[in-house]
Amino acid sequence: MSVGSTTGTMPLLALQGVSKQFGSAQGWLERGAARLGWLPPAGSVQAVDQVDLAIMPGEVVGLVGESGCGKSTLGRIAVGLTPPSAGERRWCGEAIDRLPASERRRLQLGIQMIFQDPYASLNPRLTVGELIAEAPRVHGLIGRREQGEFVARSLQGVGLDATMASRYPHQFSGGQRARIGIARALAVRPAFLVCDEAVAALDVSVQAQVLNLFADLREQLGLTYLFISHDLAVVRHLADRVAVMYLGRVVEMARVGELFGRPAHPYTQALLAEAPTLKVGKRQFIPIQGELPSPLAPPSGCHFHPRCPHAMPVCSKQAPALREVAPGHDSACHLTSG
Repeated sequence: MSVGSTTGTMPLLALQGVSKQFGSAQGWLERGAARLGWLPPAGSVQAVDQVDLAIMPGEVVGLVGESGCGKSTLGRIAVGLTPPSAGERRWCGEAIDRLPASERRRLQLGIQMIFQDPYASLNPRLTVGELIAEAPRVHGLIGRREQGEFVARSLQGVGLDATMASRYPHQFSGGQRARIGIARALAVRPAFLVCDEAVAALDVSVQAQVLNLFADLREQLGLTYLFISHDLAVVRHLADRVAVMYLGRVVEMARVGELFGRPAHPYTQALLAEAPTLKVGKRQFIPIQGELPSPLAPPSGCHFHPRCPHAMPVCSKQAPALREVAPGHDSACHLTSG
């Protein structure tokens, strides 16, 4: 499988064989009853299933898929908020979680996350200035004397007035809070940002402004993004490459032009066919058949086969591997494996 868009360059962040399983907690009484057959065994959810993803320096990788496919869990694993059940994270080739605690903490500063709901992620008891300065001060990046000037520069860098530093989160609009969340993430000088539906809660006009801000910051600061979104138009505007997830697995990965122009996987084809368009004329809308299966009991073989119009007998028995079907274009489908 090809893992990067630039050959001969080491990925900035690589996820190798990453899986995450969530299980319901059981006490000793429930566990004993389950062993005796009086209760069914605890259910578990395979949120992420053997995902390989490498992101090159300066690249923007879009991560798309239906709700519940594991996008946000993968993003939280990438940033270190959720430990994987299997697999590992590598930063410039180094296994992050094998490093000594002090070195791991230093590297973690280089990976920050911007959340979908900025209001929920901002402490309502702190002013914006305190929110932005807290992490860099704790990590020794700035001193108290520098705090005012640092906060002013940070706010101006995301298009906000420096005089807003003394206000509280509830005194801002949604678009302004999104900018504050970006300023706070950038305060510790990261090289890599995981953006989890960072513009999903904003009005369309405000979305465009924040997306342009992301593009400007990428150019000015040399940032690398993992941009998680369900909005294909947003991903097409911002990303260099796109990874498509379905029920915990990456089923297709390609550069933006290739994926939107020549999608190889039936699931990707169905997602693009459902996307809104401005083209005038008659258009037959064909939704993806069936419901998204429960991650508690995913289908055998290819997870998409119960909903796939091209399913073959092998699809229900064997999970297809993610293979290169064109230069820089990977797909996990038996139709393209030959």
